Amino acid sequence: MTNNISTVKDLTQTTYDSVEGYRKAIEKAESPALKNALNERLQSRQETLTKLNSLLMSNGEERIDSSSVTASTHQTFMNIADAFENGNEAAVERVEEGEDYIAGKFRDALEDNDIDPAFRSVIQQAYQEISAGERFSDMLEKQYA
Repeated sequence: MTNNISTVKDLTQTTYDSVEGYRKAIEKAESPALKNALNERLQSRQETLTKLNSLLMSNGEERIDSSSVTASTHQTFMNIADAFENGNEAAVERVEEGEDYIAGKFRDALEDNDIDPAFRSVIQQAYQEISAGERFSDMLEKQYA
């Protein structure tokens, strides 16, 4: 059970960091259409975060509602790098990088045969939204990069 909780905490933290990444990308985007599309993905990702946090809380854990140290460090670096870039391309690059990273974490978790079926079910549901985000970022990259 401890491994299940640890896995869900890690995925929830990464999902929270992803929500924050979408917020940053929306700030960087110049195109109203891109801002709107990113906001729609943000709302879907927020729903996924809520589901994962609910799973944590139903197992006696606290909800995750702040960025991880690793994400904060990464975001600090990206903010420095972004100071030299502006606009849609920078926003799309940020989303693409984040989506590839989070999708990989969810795939790895689902490959773990020791995950309890109840946990696996929630992780699988979350992965469906994460996969949609990965496809979304691929589409954006073709359009804006």
